[in-house]
Amino acid sequence: MLNPELIEAADQLWFAAERRQPCLPVRDAIAHASAGGADPIAQAYAIQQYNTERALRAGRRLVGRKIGLTAKSVQRQLGVDQPDFGMLFADMARQDGEDIDCADVLQPKVEAEVALVLERDLPHEVNTVADVIRATAFALPAIEIVGSRVAGWDIRLTDTIADNASSGLFVLGTRPVSLGALDLANCGMSMELNGDPVSVGAGAACLGNPLNAAVWLANTMSRVGAPLKAGDVILTGALGPMATVQPGNVFTARIEGLGAVTAAFRADSKQGDA
Repeated sequence: MLNPELIEAADQLWFAAERRQPCLPVRDAIAHASAGGADPIAQAYAIQQYNTERALRAGRRLVGRKIGLTAKSVQRQLGVDQPDFGMLFADMARQDGEDIDCADVLQPKVEAEVALVLERDLPHEVNTVADVIRATAFALPAIEIVGSRVAGWDIRLTDTIADNASSGLFVLGTRPVSLGALDLANCGMSMELNGDPVSVGAGAACLGNPLNAAVWLANTMSRVGAPLKAGDVILTGALGPMATVQPGNVFTARIEGLGAVTAAFRADSKQGDA
């Protein structure tokens, strides 16, 4: 059970999303609650779990996990040496090319990723790349639409963990590809905004290989008692820099071997960054 200070921080993030009004960072509350020797990262995940359970009670359906902080440059910026994770719910999914309202995500940004869809559970405490390959049904190109409930993206590690790893929405491509047909470490990625390049990268930008990120996630979820299951979607992490979203933007990400996926934002959207 969270102490009152952490519950207040969880409420702060929850109501920021409900009211579409960004809030102040929660890191000071987490630091204060951890002053007695508790791990602040564990406290931040406890806030995330508290709001996850609240979402499940409200009828939302968990469909997978996202991995964040896979780029070494971002890890250095936040002073960490490992990724983080957040929850994916069914109502966060949007269709390839579907009109998306910017207001559905606070302060939206987009990044191109490789998504894996599992066909077997990953229950082991220590998993290998071979375990992940064997458990994966197929890969898809994906665009994650990240967002922050914290005003101005003024975040540190505990802020983003508590805020469900700054999750928003996600768009999956529709042409599944077997891992045997892919070289995920060396696959190139380019993302265009209205036809102009805005981000380039490769699979190696994601912990050296998106499969490495998936192994980290599988191990971590087993360690916290929530192992990955058949049917789960895994967003393995950004392959290149993210781009800020404005109404009317159309982003298309192309990943070598996987094809393309498009996130299209309605021109009449009122961006959710008030």
